[in-house]
Amino acid sequence: MSHWRLARSVSRAGQIGVVSGTALDIVMARRLQDGDPGGHLRRGLSHFPVPAVAERIIDRYFLPRGRAPGKSYRSPPMFSIDPSRELLELTVAANFVEVFLAKSNHRGVVGINYLEKIQMPLLASLYGSLLAGVDYVFMGAGIPRAIPGIIDRLIQHEPATQKLAVEGAGRDEEFLMRLEPNQIVPAPVAPLKRPIFVAIVASNVLATTLARKTNGGVNGFVVEGPTSGGHNAPPRGPLTLNQAGMPLYGPRDVVRLDEIAKLGLPFWLAGSMGNSQSLRAALAAGATGIQLGTAFAYCRESGIGPEYKAAILQKVLNGNAQVHTDPRASPTGFPFKLVQFEDTVSEQETYEDRPRLCDLGYLRTHYRREDGSLGYRCASEPVDAYVRKGGNLEDVDGRKCLCNCLLANIELGQRRQDGYQEKPGITSGDDLVNLGRLMANGRTKYSAVDVIRNLLAPASDPGE
Repeated sequence: MSHWRLARSVSRAGQIGVVSGTALDIVMARRLQDGDPGGHLRRGLSHFPVPAVAERIIDRYFLPRGRAPGKSYRSPPMFSIDPSRELLELTVAANFVEVFLAKSNHRGVVGINYLEKIQMPLLASLYGSLLAGVDYVFMGAGIPRAIPGIIDRLIQHEPATQKLAVEGAGRDEEFLMRLEPNQIVPAPVAPLKRPIFVAIVASNVLATTLARKTNGGVNGFVVEGPTSGGHNAPPRGPLTLNQAGMPLYGPRDVVRLDEIAKLGLPFWLAGSMGNSQSLRAALAAGATGIQLGTAFAYCRESGIGPEYKAAILQKVLNGNAQVHTDPRASPTGFPFKLVQFEDTVSEQETYEDRPRLCDLGYLRTHYRREDGSLGYRCASEPVDAYVRKGGNLEDVDGRKCLCNCLLANIELGQRRQDGYQEKPGITSGDDLVNLGRLMANGRTKYSAVDVIRNLLAPASDPGE
């Protein structure tokens, strides 16, 4: 959803425009196979510092006329602890291009957002965004203690390693991802600009730990509440569900902003903060500002398919939009928010119609095999395969292939050789139901600038 067009619009309006850095390798490969409408990806690739890398990517994936009707996308290989040169080049270049396009022809500030739990692509992804001069790096969904130190090495084009989280590994065992930047950009180049590193947290304890013990230093925090879209931190303590089957959050899940402020670092608040009253309350609590996702996700510039966007906004206007926090949907085991919408994986029948398959692998779990090698399993893959790899049978029920359905959200869903078309699974924060404030006077759509104007409206403005 948060692709370069949206980030560029937000940045040009004077705010921090943020692109999503998740799965950009597959996103670029599929956009090129759809003919690269407008030529934007090829324009970005023409500025990549190693022309031969750009040429190899174009030769491998670009289809001038797009895919033939009904033809499947050609997919890059999945990441492993020893990724291919092809995959590393694609990942570095894809992150470079997304940031380059977001920053093109203006002087605004652009950031990129990564998930720490998606570890294998992270070194190559970071290096690509650094090559493009990214201004901010935001990272959540884990404990990114090592990331600032990794950034410090990559901006000097030095080799970097990252320790993988591996189930069953011994205390003294390490499984490391490695990146040698000179294998991608062989010619000596000047050191890169160091971006501001912001950790996304949902607790005081994690914020304090990162502020005091992070290798290389954290520069700020996004404090995210459980009403934010996508993955949510699980409630602290035993999981309790309400009558609708959604996790119940309590006082232990409330972040103490006074303690965050004492850390002396800038922080932004996230989670149903998309109105001017919430912005003013955040500033009054000592925050630098707010992080906004849901309102931008449904603006004209976002990457959600236009038909899905229009239909869901109509539900908002009709007063029947619903967001369900599903404790089982994600193969990671974290709660995940899904808009309740027809012909998507939010419906049980649509979910059950999908053949179980894991062919992208971003949310796989790493585990130690009996022979000491690294294995990969996903609670959304075929049940027999998951159990054979040591997974627990009770983990598989209700798990959805978020990798494939989130690509379908942005009209890049795979069509299988057997004719099956991947269905979307659209995520939103709880603020979705309030987006009618942006569509007054009979409007059914709005822009990123409309969102910002609404946020910055003075208190006396009746249009808030």
